[in-house]
Amino acid sequence: MTNPVLNDPTRRAALAALGGGAGLAAASSALGPNAHAQSAPTTPAASVPAAPTRQGGGFYHHRIGDISVTQIVDGARTIPLADGFVRNASRDQINAALGQAYMPANSMTLVYNPMVVTTAGKRVLIDTGNGPDPKGAVGQLLPNMMAAGIDPNTIDIVLLTHFHGDHVNGVLKADGSLAFPNAEILVPSAEWAFWMDDGNLSRAPEGGVKQTFVNVRRVFKGLDRRITRYEMDKEVAAGLTPFATFGHTPGHASLSLQSGNARLLIQADVTNHPALFVRNPGWHAGFDMDGPKAEETRRRLYDRAVADKVLIAGFHYPFPSLGYAEKDGDGYRVVPVAWNPVL
Repeated sequence: MTNPVLNDPTRRAALAALGGGAGLAAASSALGPNAHAQSAPTTPAASVPAAPTRQGGGFYHHRIGDISVTQIVDGARTIPLADGFVRNASRDQINAALGQAYMPANSMTLVYNPMVVTTAGKRVLIDTGNGPDPKGAVGQLLPNMMAAGIDPNTIDIVLLTHFHGDHVNGVLKADGSLAFPNAEILVPSAEWAFWMDDGNLSRAPEGGVKQTFVNVRRVFKGLDRRITRYEMDKEVAAGLTPFATFGHTPGHASLSLQSGNARLLIQADVTNHPALFVRNPGWHAGFDMDGPKAEETRRRLYDRAVADKVLIAGFHYPFPSLGYAEKDGDGYRVVPVAWNPVL
C-alpha cells in the first residue's frame, strides 16, 4: 500500500525542509508507528551512580607573601555535647550559640586542621592531627597530604604547638612507625618540661589530664634524638616565629608567619570552634587547663588580630580554617576568607 504523504511531492519537500533528526522524526511519524519496529536499536536505561559517601581531598593552597601554605583537614568528629564542654556556661547558653551558627543543639562537631608551610626550601608541618582512626572520620592527614601533592617523606620539620592528642598522635602511623621519617620534631620547651615531669604525672587527677601524660610518653618514646625544644619569640624557620599563648596548656604556642608585608597568625588552640569561643571569649573550654589564663590569652590575641587586621588560621576553625577577626560586642566574630581557585 502506498503512503499518501510520501507520494505527495509538496509534502515530501516540507519534510525535507525540517532537516536532520527533525526530518527523520517527521518522516517516521508519517510512515506510521510500526515502520521501524524490526530495526530500531534498543537503548538500555542509564545506570544511576551511587551517591558519594566521602569528600574529595581536603586541602587548600594559599600564599603568605613568598611563602607557600597548605591547609590540610585531618577530618571532623561529631560528639554529644558533654556536661562541662564549657565550664562556665549552661547547656542552654551553649545551645543558643550553636543555634546562632546554624549548628544542631546538644552535639558538637570538632574539625582538625594541620598545615604545611614551605619556606626557604624547607617543608614544615604544623601539628599532626589525630593519627590513625579505624572509623575514618579523622586521621585523614596523610591521604589528604598526598592528594595535595605533598609526600610525607619530604617533610623536613614537624612543629608541634602543644601536646594534646589531636595535635601529636599523627606523629606515628598505626604500626608505630614514624609518619614523617625524615623530619626533625620541634616542641615547645615549656610544654615538654611540664608533660615529661614525673612529679606532675604523679599529681595529675584521674581522667583526661592523666591520660594526656600517658599518651605523650607513648608518642615520644624513643624519639629523643629527633626532638628539638624551641623557645618562644625565636624564629624556627624562615619567617616562622612561635610566641607564648599559655592557658590552654602550660606551654601552648601560637605562631606568626611573615613574608614581606603579608602575615598569618596561626592561633592553634587559643580558641576551639569560633562559634562558641571567639563569639564568647570569656567561656572556659573543658579542654583549657587554666581557664582564666586561657581567657586572658584569647582576649589579648584577638584584640591584636583585630587591630592589625591580620589573617588567622585556627586549628579548629571550619575548613579551610582561615579568616579575619572583628570586634563584636564583648566578643569577636570571624569573617571567613573567600575561596580562591588560583594562587
